[in-house]
Amino acid sequence: MIVGDEHRGRVRELQARARELEEAAERATDPEQRQRLTDKARRAKEQSEQANRMTTQDPKNTGLR
Repeated sequence: MIVGDEHRGRVRELQARARELEEAAERATDPEQRQRLTDKARRAKEQSEQANRMTTQDPKNTGLR
């Protein structure tokens, strides 16, 4: 399914972005910058989890047919 593939691709992109931000936060020396990067990483991770739930959701439970 094309839509599912698009969602899975988006999930992978968001997961990779979250990892990149986490790594950048670990390298950051400025505490404020570290916090900003940590917050961005958390949001990206939350978005990837939400997108993943949408991808794995059973169409019967969503009203889609």
